[in-house]
Amino acid sequence: MAMTINELYLELFKRFRQAGTPSPSLEARELAAFVCHADKRRTAGWAHLYLDDGTVGEAHKLADRYLGGEPLAYLLGEWDFYGLTFRVTPDVLIPRSDTEALCGLAIRRAQEVMEPRVLDLCCGSGCIGIALLHEVEDAAVYAADLSEGALLLAAENAKRLGVSARFRPVRCNALAAPPSSLGAFHIIVCNPPYISRDEFEMLDPSVADYEPRMALDGGADGLDFYRSITSQWLEALVPGGMLYFECGWTQAESVVRLCERAGLRDVRIHEDLSGIQRVVSARAPRGGR
Repeated sequence: MAMTINELYLELFKRFRQAGTPSPSLEARELAAFVCHADKRRTAGWAHLYLDDGTVGEAHKLADRYLGGEPLAYLLGEWDFYGLTFRVTPDVLIPRSDTEALCGLAIRRAQEVMEPRVLDLCCGSGCIGIALLHEVEDAAVYAADLSEGALLLAAENAKRLGVSARFRPVRCNALAAPPSSLGAFHIIVCNPPYISRDEFEMLDPSVADYEPRMALDGGADGLDFYRSITSQWLEALVPGGMLYFECGWTQAESVVRLCERAGLRDVRIHEDLSGIQRVVSARAPRGGR
């Protein structure tokens, strides 16, 4: 029996709602648009088009895999962040809406600086730095990660989204001192690995079994990267430059203490849209520390 795209969406929505997935409507729309090669932002234009049986079958096979635990973003090979669609693979964390709070703060600061140099440290897919480049036309972003796979994907995303001329991938380790060749930045924005060893044991299998451990594991207490960056990377900030960290929901006060111990000024906690303490910002002294 012939089925429209809208009818497929409703079938998928019903399956996902009955299974108790996090966002049944969003997930059904993403999957239906993907198998139909349709623009998910213009659903009214394609909802009543008819599908062949093969397309419907493909959608339900992908739905089976999703309900079996595989992340939908990896199945689709893409995910949206800050109004842009990014390629994603198991080499990188899936961009999350929680991180838009971090991204928005960095963008607003970059808009206040002429020709800002920005370091997206632990860049993964490049979603933060690339979103910033889309919003700040005179910015330049260096995207740093230890994973070669992540850097290749970030460079691909920058090219697909039209900002590669102002985007430079750099392989380096946030747990070591920065290469002197990087120079100094007006902004360092960082969503580091921050899952503690105890928390890792409690992660949902769709995260623990599929997303890259090196992008999740923050050490015994989840704070290893914050310690390293506040002790070794502050020389990569210009005087008065801004540092923005994403952190776990119990970590903000600990990150604040690390920033204050390192001599940073104006240390503040910012909440995400869910009211969770998600971001810590701090300013480098305008003179020497």
